[in-house]
Amino acid sequence: MSDAPAAAPVLIEKSLPTTEMVDCMLGASRWNIPIHEHGFIALVDCMPRLVPQGQTADCAIVQSARVSYGEGTKHVSEDRGLVRYLMRHHHSTPFEMVEFKFHIAMPIFIARQWIRHRTANVNEYSARYSIMPDRFYRPDVESVRKQSKSNRQGGEGPIDSGTAEEFLKLLDDAESHYQRYIDLTERGVARELARAALPVSVYTEWYWKCDLHNIFHFLALRMDPHAQIEIQDYARAMYELIKPIAPVACEAFEDYRLHSMHLTGLEIEAIRSGAPLATENKRETAEWDAKKARLGL
Repeated sequence: MSDAPAAAPVLIEKSLPTTEMVDCMLGASRWNIPIHEHGFIALVDCMPRLVPQGQTADCAIVQSARVSYGEGTKHVSEDRGLVRYLMRHHHSTPFEMVEFKFHIAMPIFIARQWIRHRTANVNEYSARYSIMPDRFYRPDVESVRKQSKSNRQGGEGPIDSGTAEEFLKLLDDAESHYQRYIDLTERGVARELARAALPVSVYTEWYWKCDLHNIFHFLALRMDPHAQIEIQDYARAMYELIKPIAPVACEAFEDYRLHSMHLTGLEIEAIRSGAPLATENKRETAEWDAKKARLGL
């Protein structure tokens, strides 16, 4: 074994930026939006956090794109045009250079939908280590929806008040289990097992960190009118939190993703020929009819 001393660390001198840097979050530790009675979504950090004076986090998207495309970006005369070009042509990697970290409290049934987006870093409140807080989701009578006849996984319109009241009483009965849950843990039942008695209306919390490209994918799905209303509320609040930080990217997202329309090859041929859609699939035909109505055809 050598007795030679370890090599001294090499110090790399870094030049300080000459441009004044500003905080994207204006010096705040968190931006918080309440959701429903007990929920919230809070932006707690972003990357880049510091940007040159007069710029936004969109500059990280532009910086990444110009490195990737090199000479190919010289025809783009402005940063906004480049960001919009990237979104329009589905060049997603530069949008991954911007990240956001959120602290979120939501009912477990919403968390189970949310976690299907497997592109984020997530750390959730653990009921194995801690007692679940006494917080439950309970909608208003008017918010109790009936099952949709055209969408197996969704609801539409309010149900009759009698049935709504019966459902809400069921939720209240589920909340009454909470004290029994507390009592049993105090008598020694392991928390990791006792949590099985709690309903999915109980609130959980997590930290959720994700890049902007995958956040846009999440928002495109969860801000869609077909998404469950409760998760739409969280998605819209999330979007309001990120818009001031990456406004150019968000504008492009609205123009080219959120408010855009995808046309299939069959639909393009139907427009070109004026003939009916060449399919016997009822759902595809219904989707085409909806697109035609939106286009005024």
